[in-house]
Amino acid sequence: MSLRVIASEADLAEGAAHLASVCPVWARVLPQLGPLPLRRRADGFGALMSAIVSQQISTAAAASISARLAAAGLDRPQTIMAADDAALRACGLSGQKVRYLRALAGAGIDFDALRLMPDEEVSATLTALPGIGRWTAEMYLIFALGRADTFAPDDLALQEAARLMYGLAERPKGRALAELARPWAPWRAVAARGLWAYYHAAKGREGVT
Repeated sequence: MSLRVIASEADLAEGAAHLASVCPVWARVLPQLGPLPLRRRADGFGALMSAIVSQQISTAAAASISARLAAAGLDRPQTIMAADDAALRACGLSGQKVRYLRALAGAGIDFDALRLMPDEEVSATLTALPGIGRWTAEMYLIFALGRADTFAPDDLALQEAARLMYGLAERPKGRALAELARPWAPWRAVAARGLWAYYHAAKGREGVT
């Protein structure tokens, strides 16, 4: 399995050229979208902590909680494990998210090793933790590790964008979208960026934060 990563605009351009070469719909749509965004984020504990904090709340609320945690010094595994529940909840975390963050902090994940693992091994490592599902693992692979061929077929915005782009009668659900995306390999993460961009253009709002 290739561990090709998307590290630059040149990588995105190479991936976009591939999509256009294998699919006439992409060939038509990509020029309308313009350059796709790189959207890389730092990997490591902070990326997963942010994902947990952000679950089921607004972007603004998540940013506020994250700022309070950082101000209290509760943004590292050691300090989270040492803090009591009251201190963490005072920053705005629910009891459930306190448990999730403690599990993440105590897991001892080797984030350097994750960079060298195949996608499925990364996903298995992360989804073994409470509070981290497959979608969160896929977002980590796409944006934090920059994996070029990771896709998220259960993402609703990707499903809706594919429905609109391809003129489908209904959203292609998980397995159907994964099958539609098969020819886009080995650049399915570029296709995901393109679909999110298409969703934003069609709906006037971001499909992913």
